[in-house]
Amino acid sequence: MAQIASTQVKRVLKTRHLSMIALGGSIGTGLFVASGSAIATAGPGGAIAAYVGIGLMVFFLMTSLGEMATYVPVSGSFSEYASRFVDPAFGFALGWNYWLNWAITLAVDVSTTAIVMHFWLPNLPGWLISVGFLALIFVINVVSAKSFAETEYWLSLVKVITVIVFLGVGLLTIAGIMGGSHPVGLKNYTTGAAPFVGGLPATLSVFVVAGFSFQGTELIGITAGESETPETSIPKAIKQVFWRILLFYILSIAIIAAIIPYTSPNLLGASVNNVAISTFTLVFNRIGMAGAASLMNAVILTSVLSSANSGMYASTRMLWAMGSSGFAPRIFQKTNNRGVPIAALLLTTLVGAMTFLTSIMGPSVYQLLVAASGLTGFLAWLGIAVSHLRFRRAFIKQGHSLDELKYHAKWFPIGPILAIIMSLIVIIGQDIGSLANFAWGRLLISYMSIPLFIVLFVYYKVKNKTKLIPLDEIDLSPHRDHRS
Repeated sequence: MAQIASTQVKRVLKTRHLSMIALGGSIGTGLFVASGSAIATAGPGGAIAAYVGIGLMVFFLMTSLGEMATYVPVSGSFSEYASRFVDPAFGFALGWNYWLNWAITLAVDVSTTAIVMHFWLPNLPGWLISVGFLALIFVINVVSAKSFAETEYWLSLVKVITVIVFLGVGLLTIAGIMGGSHPVGLKNYTTGAAPFVGGLPATLSVFVVAGFSFQGTELIGITAGESETPETSIPKAIKQVFWRILLFYILSIAIIAAIIPYTSPNLLGASVNNVAISTFTLVFNRIGMAGAASLMNAVILTSVLSSANSGMYASTRMLWAMGSSGFAPRIFQKTNNRGVPIAALLLTTLVGAMTFLTSIMGPSVYQLLVAASGLTGFLAWLGIAVSHLRFRRAFIKQGHSLDELKYHAKWFPIGPILAIIMSLIVIIGQDIGSLANFAWGRLLISYMSIPLFIVLFVYYKVKNKTKLIPLDEIDLSPHRDHRS
């Protein structure tokens, strides 16, 4: 292992890396496997409305993050912004929550690799497959940030190409050029109760599904500290990602809804355990593509590995940033001569491995850990929106001109306010059925991230006697030296 040499990460990530990292982070099993459940629940109209709504919210969040990240480009960005622009206790709670979320997501992903690989190798021990992939992800991240970014770029490219092929096949099937002698058309949009099934409550419930599908786009903020030219690459990446995500998700769901009626039982049955009835597999099968299930299984494997790779990187950089700001022990601030925070990487890998082992030794403990991280991504989104409101207000109050900003968030303050409202809707709607029926056991599991966040916030606030930072005292310097 290389000797620990400094406390600085290296700026090596290019615009193409940032674009593909954010895009790849949000295109995953939620689209390839579970997208059908959204159509089955709310019908084609309800599903499309939910994904358009969440897509717009994510766009506003990314522009908020982009404005702050181009002005203050740091790794672990939104924890740092919350600490500087709102309250250090807020940044502390956001940072540790986000680190735990991705460390546990890493464990979930390596566990999932075993399920996916059993499609081809049913007799190979699952734990052996998972440990092998965990070791691979560790090696990729220990080499350098560029190694992570290149791997993520190519894994994400596989997913993007798959979606493009699917869109082409789907449109030709709807037109009747492929998959049968008669055009499918849009008749499934008016089948039964379509296009809107279950009314507003069903559409709102799909907002939660859509929200989870878009998790990972905030990784652009984490990569800002290692971008070669954050002032130009981050705005460009945000602009590209918004249109690509909206195009891929909305068009994909529109095509699935046109080809497969919302009443089809297959839409609710897809999972990594049964890739044969994945919505993508069903459409490919319709045109007689041999080996469609095997192809989609390979794509799902790249998707899971991409998520694990992103999780390792995001949690490591967040822990490094917290070590730099004093939210975590100083050992995590150290990097080797390639700019990799080794101690942070080792702890993240250890937590991921221990969480994975609980899935073997005690499923109930594993499920509890996974539940503890469930809403963390939405809490991070909420933190980004609140931080941006405070940043812009402080910027104006302290006499700065908006011309000083390298990138302007669109429609301020409508964007962050809308993002706050929709984030709260998604957080509260996580398990609305249990909330309505006061099912305390399920409520605790579904909403565990919230009390965990509150405990972290109160702990730091009481211990350090922090307060909401007055607007005229907020530190707006593009860089600041943390106490050593």
